Amino acid sequence: MNNSRYSILIVDDDPDDRESIREAFLENKYHHEYIFLSTGEDLLNYLHEKNADALSTVILLDLNMPGMDGRDALKHIKNHNRFRHIPTIILTTSSSHSDRQASYALGANCFVTKPDTFTKLVDITDSIAKLWIA
Repeated sequence: MNNSRYSILIVDDDPDDRESIREAFLENKYHHEYIFLSTGEDLLNYLHEKNADALSTVILLDLNMPGMDGRDALKHIKNHNRFRHIPTIILTTSSSHSDRQASYALGANCFVTKPDTFTKLVDITDSIAKLWIA
């Protein structure tokens, strides 16, 4: 594992899903800063307020949230010069082909349907970390 610290922004309106995602990363010994946000607005506010460093941030973004959903947040991130290079992974319950296509068209770096078991989530977070963090 790479010893540098990343900020992993887990953006999901379901607190159980946020915690499960964090626990899956920790299961693989990825000890980074995990920041829980529940809406697209929260994500954009965090990025602007914290002056997020695109070189040490990864965003895991759910599509279906109240208020500003993941699609709108993704569009804002990828259209903003300071944030467009932040790896943004859609992690959602949707398995819709149209959601996948739309996410990639908006600039998502990866689209993953949330798995139905924790073991599969551990495998997915390990792959995400190896691709975008390690």
